[in-house]
Amino acid sequence: MQNLNEAVTLYPALGEVTPTLASLGASVLEVPAGAVLFDESAPCQGFPLVLSGEVKVSRSSGEGRFLELYRVVPGELCLVSSACLFRGLPLSAQGVTTRPTRLLLISPETFRRWLETPRFRDEVLGLFAERMADLTGLIEAIAFHKLDQRLARALLGRGQDLALTHQALADELGTVREMVTRLLRRFEREGWVLLAREHIQILNSAALRALAAAAPAS
Repeated sequence: MQNLNEAVTLYPALGEVTPTLASLGASVLEVPAGAVLFDESAPCQGFPLVLSGEVKVSRSSGEGRFLELYRVVPGELCLVSSACLFRGLPLSAQGVTTRPTRLLLISPETFRRWLETPRFRDEVLGLFAERMADLTGLIEAIAFHKLDQRLARALLGRGQDLALTHQALADELGTVREMVTRLLRRFEREGWVLLAREHIQILNSAALRALAAAAPAS
């Protein structure tokens, strides 16, 4: 019962859906960090409601590289899962937990019935609007901002000491590790960062912020 109350607190629209969450007898799934919740081109097994933790949703390039689209945290909904269930098509991206995660997995049939509830339907449609804004921003960043600006932006806001691999940054930015390594070494030569194995120390945040905020060349 505690888990159900937690779910309704995070997703208030669940208080109005039929069948109710309590009547479903859904059990909470506890998933470790790094687990693949869903994969590209696979059928959607259900609609995830995240209670704790985080899910990273990414699209593969077909060459072993991934571009992060967005992340799902407690109280948020997954656009890819929604779109898959709306259209009855395979999933268009991969979902991987970034930390230990607790979630409820709602069956496709239940999700479609819940859409008959106006408040829940409005919440899902609102999600589409929010995520489209996020994806538009991502497209703009890829199309109009140089990789060094995007890398500087990715390094900021994580504190001064980052336990990050070059590959993790490359995956986040949708590029290859060699490009990230080359740019990080340039940043190091400029005195902006100090590199060590799976570790990056920020030495000059102001310089990184200036690069991240620089207007793209016309």
